[in-house]
Amino acid sequence: MAAPLDLTRLTAAQLTAALATGEVSAQEAVDHVLAVTDRENPRLGAFLSVAPELARQRAAALDERFAQDGPTGRLHGLPTAFKDLTDVAGMRTTFGSRIAQDAEPADQDDALAATVHGAGAVSVGKTNVPEFGLPCHTENLIAPPTRNPLDPARTAGGSSGGAASAVASGMLPAAPGNDGGGSVRIPAAACGLVGVKPGRNVVPADRQGAQMTAQLGGPEVGSVRNLTCSGPLARTVADAGLLLDAMMGAPWSGPGDRGPMQTAAERADAGQLTVGVSTVSPFAPDLEITLAPAALQAVTAAGAALARGGHEVAELGVRYGADYHAMFRTVWTSGLSRVPLPEEAVPLLGPLAQHFMELIQGYSETQVDDAVSGLEAWAAEARRQLGAADVVLTPVLAFAPPKIGAFTSLQPAEDYELQCRFTPYTSMVNVMGLPAVSVPVLRDAEGLSWSVQLIGREGSEVQLMALAGQLERLLSGQG
Repeated sequence: MAAPLDLTRLTAAQLTAALATGEVSAQEAVDHVLAVTDRENPRLGAFLSVAPELARQRAAALDERFAQDGPTGRLHGLPTAFKDLTDVAGMRTTFGSRIAQDAEPADQDDALAATVHGAGAVSVGKTNVPEFGLPCHTENLIAPPTRNPLDPARTAGGSSGGAASAVASGMLPAAPGNDGGGSVRIPAAACGLVGVKPGRNVVPADRQGAQMTAQLGGPEVGSVRNLTCSGPLARTVADAGLLLDAMMGAPWSGPGDRGPMQTAAERADAGQLTVGVSTVSPFAPDLEITLAPAALQAVTAAGAALARGGHEVAELGVRYGADYHAMFRTVWTSGLSRVPLPEEAVPLLGPLAQHFMELIQGYSETQVDDAVSGLEAWAAEARRQLGAADVVLTPVLAFAPPKIGAFTSLQPAEDYELQCRFTPYTSMVNVMGLPAVSVPVLRDAEGLSWSVQLIGREGSEVQLMALAGQLERLLSGQG
């Protein structure tokens, strides 16, 4: 008689394969995840809320359907969780803010949650987020801070910090996030995970949301003001590809059918590519950007590995235009103006959100329009320069994830400046609207992970996943 599977050792792809054949039931997978969460969440603060009864009910329903019709989709029975910025039916959405912490549970899933649940996934709760998903650290006023499983004294990053902490600690096999300035790639890099940001509006739910916003008088679908993209956080590139296929609604014909992103990650040949290496940040010279030695070592190691894999790797000369820092801050903070806040709610906001609200009140319509048009021109020129290579290789983080409280102990303006110096290569990709993948490369003497970012051309998601998968294999000695 075969020994039962050890669920703690399975990748998300392996777990979905076991779920699809009935070797593991949805209820068994959910019970396992809930048990790990009970053990790990009190020390890491990855979840804002856990919904065990809802999760068990959905798992039982999936097992009943499986007995009659087989697996229900690509992610049949896979436990996961959405950030507490995303509506999930039956769960409260707090946005990490005191103004919504007593909100009623959502009546229905938002578009992304509906897509992922439609692929068979089971949500077990809502992961922790900073207020409104604004900072790149996950500390708010309604819950304990999210801690990094590699060093619980340090931040897990943000705004998908709760998701990253949950995946890196084994509470979840993989998790969806969203990324408006690095919110998937930053916590992925901080916690030693793979994080994917597709191109602007490539994920159907993102495109649908942008179209609805435009119809209501918001920014146009292709505007640089539409910075946020949905993407996965996972322990391997293949797992990220699996979840990304589900998020994109890729057709599924049954067990063994891998989608284009997972297929690319697992075995596709990216071809011989030109890889341009750059450590230039658009935040300089407005901000002093200083890279830790390990950040540079990760770039060197990744470049050497890709060269061994047959790619042409060379330094890419990039000269970013002036004023990126000021233009991005204006566009980034002005997004908060689309949040309907009654005046009496403003004092309930945390210091950073209040600071952003004060900045917004000082903007004229002309200032915002000028920042948007300036950033559009900046993005066009930056895309042209980066387009000299098939893929651009950069660091993700400039230095190690700071200790809990390092950001929030500062005045809000200094907090935001430290965030920009910590993450000097991520927001520019959102502005350009390009796809990017954060891939872990090495661990330092303290056990912290250091990653690189692979930036692709528009529409190159499949190629980028193939290259990320190849890099992962080369670094492990399998490529």
